[in-house]
Amino acid sequence: MDHNIYVSIVMGVVGGLVRSLVGMLKYFEKNKEGGRVRPWYLVFSLFVSAVVGALAGALADSDWRLAAVAGYAGTDFIEGLYKIKKAQGLEN
Repeated sequence: MDHNIYVSIVMGVVGGLVRSLVGMLKYFEKNKEGGRVRPWYLVFSLFVSAVVGALAGALADSDWRLAAVAGYAGTDFIEGLYKIKKAQGLEN
């Protein structure tokens, strides 16, 4: 692997983590009254965001900016699917 793919993976992770942090900020803004944070859920969410971001970044290895956007969008896509399934009552 050349240096470019590593940069793309790292930028994908950064994009995924930024999306995760944006989601957390939205949650805290919406639940000012005492929204309880589950530590393991938070760690798991950050981990999944980093993995999805890394995969998206690796697929978009042509430009580090595209890799960061792919990481952000990939994590956003996963969150959207989760919300759809939850609304349909298919979550176990």
